[in-house]
Amino acid sequence: MNNILITGGAGFIGSTLANFYCKDHKVTIVDDLSMGNKSNLDLSDNIRFIEGSVTDVQLMSELLKNNQFDYIFHLAAVASVADSVERPVETHQVNFDSVFHLLELIKVNQPKLKRLVFTSSAAVYGDEPTLPKQEESVIRPLTPYAIDKFAAEKYVVDYYHLYQIPTSAVRFFNVYGPKQNPESPYSGVISIMMDRYKKLLKKEETSFTMFGDGTQSRDFVFVDDVVQALNLVATSKESLGEVYNIGTGESIDLNDLVSSLDELLDSQLPVQFLEERSGDIKYSLADISKIKAIGYEPKYTIKAGLEKYVSYELAQTEK
Repeated sequence: MNNILITGGAGFIGSTLANFYCKDHKVTIVDDLSMGNKSNLDLSDNIRFIEGSVTDVQLMSELLKNNQFDYIFHLAAVASVADSVERPVETHQVNFDSVFHLLELIKVNQPKLKRLVFTSSAAVYGDEPTLPKQEESVIRPLTPYAIDKFAAEKYVVDYYHLYQIPTSAVRFFNVYGPKQNPESPYSGVISIMMDRYKKLLKKEETSFTMFGDGTQSRDFVFVDDVVQALNLVATSKESLGEVYNIGTGESIDLNDLVSSLDELLDSQLPVQFLEERSGDIKYSLADISKIKAIGYEPKYTIKAGLEKYVSYELAQTEK
């Protein structure tokens, strides 16, 4: 039975990962609940929950001094690009400083660690137009969020090469699935759409705001595939000191996404088109050949993922 630490473990992706591991392993979660919720977790004897911030130096120091972990997944982040522009100092403390401090704590206190996996973002690629994005593609971060993610990612990888700390990093593309909070400013577009459909089904007046003409496309990856990828990266010898894209290698534009959900829910979501926002990326698509080389194979097409997500959301509505 491994001892696993997940920062941000009550959030959407973190809780799905924690619930996956807690069946067979001990899981410690650190989360300040600014975006996460304890109700996302299958709380059991195998889960220890610590409410606190990864920026709390004393908390993190004591945790890593007093516990020996096999795997650490660092998911805690302020995941809003807009928030990083509004509050660059505060978001830098979470998105960069906490990572650097964690690396130093691991170096001193975690001699038996098998892997630290840091979760970065496709935002690091910025507006460089070449598609699909490969891990060695041009990096052009456009916001404090993207800059912090890339800088932290580089530190994580270099700590393997410089100090032999067992590390890997991943770049998430557009993750969606159950437990994604549509009320959060950090929410993905699919969860916001789903929220509007549920209002529509209740006969409430609603619409979805589309910035741009809807032809912008994204590589949407279902959260269960993300968990599969994280587990593979954490346990593969080939992934030491490496960075991987996590996506599906397929993209869909937002107009087609609305059409797919219209069909699944047998309804028609009113869409309000506004001017595209400056800084928004038009097209995003992952090259996943590198992570496929260590055994990753996405199980969910966008159609299959949407079907599972819609089924979950409708079941929650009926409760």
